[in-house]
Amino acid sequence: MEITYAVNNKPSIDEFIDVLVSSTLAERRPMEDRACIEGMLENANLVVTARYKNKLVGIARSITDFHYACYLSDLAVDQAHQNSGIGKQLIMRTQQQLAIRCKLILLSAPDATDYYPKIGFSQHPRAWVLTEGQSLK
Repeated sequence: MEITYAVNNKPSIDEFIDVLVSSTLAERRPMEDRACIEGMLENANLVVTARYKNKLVGIARSITDFHYACYLSDLAVDQAHQNSGIGKQLIMRTQQQLAIRCKLILLSAPDATDYYPKIGFSQHPRAWVLTEGQSLK
């Protein structure tokens, strides 16, 4: 299976939506808000894609300063192509765009928590989140 990878060749919004759905990541994204999904894609400053026969089958969407921190906010691989190394390649190609000391940071989908330690990530116990609708006290 020949997969073609590209850096910052952003897919169309419909392709992005399709891969979120086919990967099950859509279950944890505001899919009912197309403007939000569009903004997520348009404002990412590092996007690595994987295509099979010109169909988007994987995406790593990040926000980064390229030197100190890179937040990998979406890692999505079509379920039909999971367990074939595409996710790992997307992460490796993301890392290749970053300075050597830049940390790669992500929040795992519940079903993927066992995946990340297997490929070298370490868990960080001090992450904090203000969720939608929450404000500082």
